[in-house]
Parts: sequence; structure tokens; C-alpha cells
Amino acid sequence: MDEASQTIARELPARVNDVVISAATIEAESRHYANAPDPSLAARRALVVHELLRQRAVALELIAPDADIDDTTLDTLLAREMRVPEPTREDCARYYAQHPARFVRNELVYASHILFAVTDRVPLALLRQKAEQTLGELLRAPDTFEAHARELSNCPSAGVGGSLGQLTRGDTVPEFEAALFDCTDLGILPRLVRTRFGFHLVRIDQRVPGDPVSFEDAADTIARYLSERVRHKAVQQYVSILASEASLENAALEAATSPLVQ
Repeated sequence: MDEASQTIARELPARVNDVVISAATIEAESRHYANAPDPSLAARRALVVHELLRQRAVALELIAPDADIDDTTLDTLLAREMRVPEPTREDCARYYAQHPARFVRNELVYASHILFAVTDRVPLALLRQKAEQTLGELLRAPDTFEAHARELSNCPSAGVGGSLGQLTRGDTVPEFEAALFDCTDLGILPRLVRTRFGFHLVRIDQRVPGDPVSFEDAADTIARYLSERVRHKAVQQYVSILASEASLENAALEAATSPLVQ
């Protein structure tokens, strides 16, 4: 679905089989997704998926036809319908060996950024175009970063030339953290970093190496992460199956990245 189609769809109700989700309900729900790039689209997807799961719970007689699905019923439904394998110790060891940079303690990054924030006033395509244009200018003239930050950034850090100071893992949203820590680059990153807040132009000012964490200390954390990742994928596939068997209108599920929440 292109941007124009999504704009039209946002003005229409969604339908899941015989159940209609009104545009007013979607708009009210969008307040819970204020940090999403498109709150209305995120709310539409969440409500459609919720209704798919509710109808499946009704079909399995887990709830009454007119009842909503609560967390307990959802857990019962997923446990009954899905089989999610638990990661083995070998799986964890393999992940540890393949991602050594993620198992470092006290690693520091000093970084700066320029944020082009997503708003209702500016189309996403134009915002990305402006961010890419500015990135090109910065790569050609890196010493203008602070001036561009003061002029263009939608972050309070604009007042200090975009500086975010000292950062550790866990200080930022995951997608921004990955851009900072899952590489060894210094200087201006040659690509935009997309987060729920918008498009970031990032400069790595300094890196301070940390201390490696042993596999024994990391094993439980890795196991939880791998288990959650497998479960997340299984839920995505399960929702896709439900969607393929349902009659949907204006559901906006084809681009969804997370079936339960955005």
C-alpha cells in the first residue's frame, strides 16, 4: 500500500469478517501510539490484530461471542495454538560467539545527532528527502555539523550543537542504540538512522572500549532474548495465518512489523 492509499484508508473504518472497527475508534486508539511514526496506522493494525485474536478465541470457545479478549485468555490461546521451541545452550553459545560486541560491560560512546522529527505537518517522504539532503551536505562539510544541528534539529540537544554526551547501552531506543554500538565507525555515519521519533543524522565523536562479559554471565540473558525473538516470530506467523483466513478491509496489515504492538 502506497502513502496515498494509506491516507485514504485512514479515513475509512476497518473490517474483520463481520466486525467493523470505526474510524472514530481507530482515532481514539491512536493516542496510545503517539511515539509511532504513524499513530493512526499503528492503532489500526493493533485493533485489527486484536479483533483477529478475539474472534479466534471465540471460535475455540475460550470466551463468549460478545466478550473481549484479556491477557489471560490471549496467553491461553497462544499456548494452545503455537509451539515455540526453547533455545538450547548451543544456540546461546553460537549467538554469543557471533555477536561479541553485544557482550561488553562499561562500553561508552560520545555522540551527537540532528533529529528530523515525524509530525503530522510534514509528509514522511519530504522529511526523509530533507534529512538525506542534509546528510549529503554534512558528508561534504563535516565541520558544519553543529551549525546544522542548531538550525535544523528538533531535539533539545540542538542548543548544544546536537551533542548527546556520554551514552551506554540501554540509554536510548533500541534502533538508535544499534546504530551507535553495533559498528566501529567514527565521525558522521553515512546513512540515516530511523527511529520512532524520526530520522537522525548521527556523528560518533568518541568510543571507549568496555570489558568483555563471559558467556556464563551472559547465558541467561541470551536465552531470554532468543526465546522472546522466536516467540515474536511465531506470533507474527500465527497472526498472518489468521489474517489470510479472514475477510479484511482497510486492515493495513501488509506492512506491519509487529503483530501485537507497535
